[in-house]
Amino acid sequence: QVQLVESGGGLVQAGGSLRLSCAASGRIFNINAMGWYRQAPGKQRELVAHITSGGNTNYADSVKGRFTISRGGAKNTVYLQMNSLKPEDTAVYYCKVDDVVRDYWGQGTQVTVSS
Repeated sequence: QVQLVESGGGLVQAGGSLRLSCAASGRIFNINAMGWYRQAPGKQRELVAHITSGGNTNYADSVKGRFTISRGGAKNTVYLQMNSLKPEDTAVYYCKVDDVVRDYWGQGTQVTVSS
């Protein structure tokens, strides 16, 4: 059983910041990569940011320069620092873990940015 626990979502005004956290626990064998995705109402889920076990990162164009993904010292945690938030960043944010066996998704955390 693998569990992903996300935290850090909430309501913030435009221009503000939030930090999302995701901690993975359970029968995880070897994490290849971790990432954050988001899904706004009526839209498809999209990649926000991704980080490999080697530390390589990539970001959606819409968040480059504003969001930063990082992994914790235990390597089973991943963070998303979100600065200069915009109303269009409003969505449910999901953590994803790419294990050598399979992929795992968190339950999501709501981020709402008011104008």
